[in-house]
Amino acid sequence: MVLKYLLEKEFKHILRNPIIPRVIVAMPIMMMILLPFAANLEVFNINVAVVDNDHTITSSRLTDQISASNYFQLTATPQSYDQAMIGIEEGTTDIILTIPSHFGRDLELGKLNSPAISANAVDAIKASMGSQYLQSIVTQFALDHFPVKVTPELEVASQYRFNPFLNYKFFMVPALMVMLLTIMCGFLPALNIVQEKEEGSIEQINVSPISKTNFIISKIFPFWVVGYIVLTISFIIAWLLYSQIAVGSYLTIYASAFIFLLVISGMGLLISSNSATMQQSMFVMFFFVIIMLLLSGLFTPVASMPGWAQWIATFNPLTYFIRIMRAVYLKGANLIDIRTDLLILSAFALVFDLWAILSYRKKG
Repeated sequence: MVLKYLLEKEFKHILRNPIIPRVIVAMPIMMMILLPFAANLEVFNINVAVVDNDHTITSSRLTDQISASNYFQLTATPQSYDQAMIGIEEGTTDIILTIPSHFGRDLELGKLNSPAISANAVDAIKASMGSQYLQSIVTQFALDHFPVKVTPELEVASQYRFNPFLNYKFFMVPALMVMLLTIMCGFLPALNIVQEKEEGSIEQINVSPISKTNFIISKIFPFWVVGYIVLTISFIIAWLLYSQIAVGSYLTIYASAFIFLLVISGMGLLISSNSATMQQSMFVMFFFVIIMLLLSGLFTPVASMPGWAQWIATFNPLTYFIRIMRAVYLKGANLIDIRTDLLILSAFALVFDLWAILSYRKKG
């Protein structure tokens, strides 16, 4: 019963605010319209698997030339294309190069026997640029090994998985939804408790018999609702503006978002309860959010970051939820496929929310 009145108080506080309801609607609209057009990425450390059906010195040289490139990392040499596709589906391989049988012999005879490229196009820019880099290497290799005075017309067939039209907005939009949730459901809770401190209403809470758990839950729950509203608006804009519909289930996204909202709102309340002023709370939250966004894989693939940055990214909850959003939205992943990321997010939620409860000290 006490929790009910606390929740009623929090919702009235949000609805009576002249700014917050408008921001909840306007911010996702503006960000979803503008930001997908602002990204321009260059990628490195592209994971490539080579399926060598030729097994000659010539095909081995081609494989070595690819692995020597600064853009590629040779991660596997599977025996068949089906085995290589497992790496594509698991996300450990970005591009598959299939060298056909008799590739070396035909090359020496001046015949065309073109290799095939299959790319994981969840990241459209990475797939497109990686395929172009790889095609350039293969073409130059063929020119170097063709008989004298023969100019080959080598055609490499590329297959883009999960994003066949190489629309980079499809890659960015799911991650921007995570960014919106982080800003809306991170900053607002970060201002919540400290605002009551400045207004003096926290003293009434301190002398009341309200438990710390009920108090924190009442502060978190309204921002779950805000988060789901923002997420739903984002889904609608992605459909109307970019014709992008999740391949997987929206229920999977909502279930995953529930855990992520626990993480980010718990973090906001933790900062709020340990801040003396709203200004201090805003700056601390701004600092952490900027770092988390930059090291989450939102704009730059985590694999392209330096080793120390990749290590930091493993402690960033946004890294895992962005990966979940892209997997569900583009690849149709289900809860079983994303279970590892969900378990890690659950651990973050437990730490931040428990910490927020324990760090709030009633003084009455």
